[in-house]
Amino acid sequence: MSSNEKLVEFRNVSFRYGAEQPWVLKNCSFEIDREEWVAIIGHNGSGKSTIAKLMNGLLFPQEGEIYVAGKKVQEDTIWDVRKDVGMVFQNPDNQFVGTTVQDDVAFGMENRGFPREEMLQRLDDVLHAVGMVDYRLTEPHRLSGGQKQRIAIASVLAVSPKVLILDEATAMLDPRGRRDIMQTVAHLQANKDVSLLTITHDLQEIVQADRVIVMNEGQVWDESHPRELFSKQDDLLAIGLDVPFIASLAKALKQTGIPITKEPLNHEELLEELWTLHSRT
Repeated sequence: MSSNEKLVEFRNVSFRYGAEQPWVLKNCSFEIDREEWVAIIGHNGSGKSTIAKLMNGLLFPQEGEIYVAGKKVQEDTIWDVRKDVGMVFQNPDNQFVGTTVQDDVAFGMENRGFPREEMLQRLDDVLHAVGMVDYRLTEPHRLSGGQKQRIAIASVLAVSPKVLILDEATAMLDPRGRRDIMQTVAHLQANKDVSLLTITHDLQEIVQADRVIVMNEGQVWDESHPRELFSKQDDLLAIGLDVPFIASLAKALKQTGIPITKEPLNHEELLEELWTLHSRT
C-alpha cells in the first residue's frame, strides 16, 4: 500500500518522436507514491510504454518535467535515476546476459560493485521471492516463458530499485503464465519495499493495483481504483479497451434485476455477492 510519499512525478509532460510527428504524450501529469502499485492501461499507441521509457531516462520529454525520488530526469542524472528504476520488458530473452540463472541475476550486482557476500545473500533472496531457487544453475534458454520473466524480475530486484516497471511483461505468455507472474508480482508488492508500475492493455491484470491510470490518445483519461473503473464499462469500450468477463457478467446480472451492490473484481467476489443475496431470500 502507498505511504503517501511521492516517488515519481510527471509534471505536464509532452513527448513526440520527431518534430514532424504527432504528440505521443500531451500535457501528462500524475504521481506515484512509495510502495504504491499503479497500473497504467490503454490501447496500443496511447502512450503508456513511452511513459516507462521517459521514467527510466531512455527518452526525454520535449515539454514538462519528470522527477524520480526527488531527482529531475535529465542527461546528467540518468545513471542515478536508473539505480532507482528497474524495468522488465515483454521479451525476457532480450535481457539475459548470463550463461546460467545465477550468473544472470548476479550481473547487475557485479556491475555495481556489490561485495561478494552481499551478492550471494541477495541472489538467494530474490530467487526465493520469485519461486526460482531450484533453477539457479539452469541455462536461461531452457526455461519456459513464465520462468524467464521470473528471472528477469529477480535480476532487477537484486539491485534494489525503488520502483519496478513491468512493461507489458506478460504479453507473450499463455493465460497460466500470466496468472503466475501476476501472483508473483502481488507477492513482491506485499513483501518488498518497492513501488510497482505495471503497464498493460489487459484489464484482467489491474485488479490488485492500488490505483489505475487510463491513457487515451496521449492523455490521462482517468485515475481511479480498479473497482470504480470497472463500473465505467461503456466508456472503456468506447476508447478501445476490453472489459473483463466478470465485470460484463455482473452488469448483465444487474440488468436482469439481481441487485448486485459491489462491482466484483474477480469470480470469487461475484460468487460471494450472489451467495449473500441468495441467503437473504
